Amino acid sequence: MNVRDTFGLVSRTLLARKGRSLLTMLGIVIGVSGVIVILALGAGAQSLILGQVTKLGSDLLSVQPGKSNEKGPPVQLFGIVVTTLTNADADALRRVPHIKAADAMVLGTATVTWGNQSIDTNFFGTDGYHPDVLTFTMREGTYFSVAQADAGANVAVLGSTVADELFGSRGVDPVGQVIKVRNAAQAQAGGVPLRVVGVINPRGNIAVVNMDDQVFLPLPIGQQQLLGIRHLQLIDLKVDAAAHVPQAIADVTRVMDERHHVRTQDQEDFTVRSQADIMNILSSITSALSLFLAAMAAISLVVGGVGILNIMLVTVAERTREIGLRKAVGATNGAIARQFLLEAAALTGAGGLVGVALGAAIALAAALVMHALGYEWAYVVSPFSVVLALVISVLTGVGFGLYPALKAARLDPIEALRYE
Repeated sequence: MNVRDTFGLVSRTLLARKGRSLLTMLGIVIGVSGVIVILALGAGAQSLILGQVTKLGSDLLSVQPGKSNEKGPPVQLFGIVVTTLTNADADALRRVPHIKAADAMVLGTATVTWGNQSIDTNFFGTDGYHPDVLTFTMREGTYFSVAQADAGANVAVLGSTVADELFGSRGVDPVGQVIKVRNAAQAQAGGVPLRVVGVINPRGNIAVVNMDDQVFLPLPIGQQQLLGIRHLQLIDLKVDAAAHVPQAIADVTRVMDERHHVRTQDQEDFTVRSQADIMNILSSITSALSLFLAAMAAISLVVGGVGILNIMLVTVAERTREIGLRKAVGATNGAIARQFLLEAAALTGAGGLVGVALGAAIALAAALVMHALGYEWAYVVSPFSVVLALVISVLTGVGFGLYPALKAARLDPIEALRYE
């Protein structure tokens, strides 16, 4: 029997058992569609995060306390507290060539109260240079000045979400109102009274941070009254041009080394990163997470493969007399094995095609939903993921169908013809 005849026989056999064939394919369909969906969602999330980070501009640097791996996240994410970054460091960095502005910051969570309204949000203590580093516009009022920040004036600027949640339902103009900010960690009674001097226009999300769910207040208040510290948690730097970023990194590192008496790179107690570094880290994290989740989804392919093995063994048992008859008229062991291997590969290949189509449709629906919610979500189903899913599905069929095929090929034709 030639290859064409074998394909014809396989097709007729599978079509004659449509219900069983569809149920056998189901595990493969679920596994392949899961892999496609997760890889597509991972690529979409990566495009969203990187696109939002890019909005900040390529002329930004950040100085973080603690030495971090070049490709790893900041040490603060691991709960490590490093107190080596100071206000004097920020002042020194403002004099570095190509640095237009430096914004010294501390941050934390807080409960903000106005009247009987109370919300939990994030606060940033800054030294007044925040508008010089990040580009944004004011919806109402103004940002507090450097002089106010240095003096620890009791003033605050609200993100649009915070302003709307506190004052929107009452129709009250936030500017001029007095709020109280209480650090959730210290839970001091009453909180620190602050007069609202401005509200920032909506900025949306940057990476995983809601830029509108924030309160900005002078650095001394954030450091001493809310956190009870004297060190900084971050210094953001604005470079005069993107082309000068490499030189600025070198100069900032040199100044910090001199200030912290660092002789070798291993002794550095700070990390200088550009937006490109941050994007690379986020990209590697999201890629690794996507691959991990895709591997978890691919486990269902193993379950589908076990189903193939089980069904093919049942099929061999049901068609024992047919196998004996084919052998009696001259079919070789190889021809019998090829027939059953082709059946398994056809089932998983068809399941793979259906799974790819289903996964692509689900990923498209998810992208449309994200677009409807206002996110810049890319719909990405890469040819590599499609080919990989199809190849794995076919190999699953061949791998799990090999034993039943060999078992069928090894049947004794006389015993097979006697089989009832």
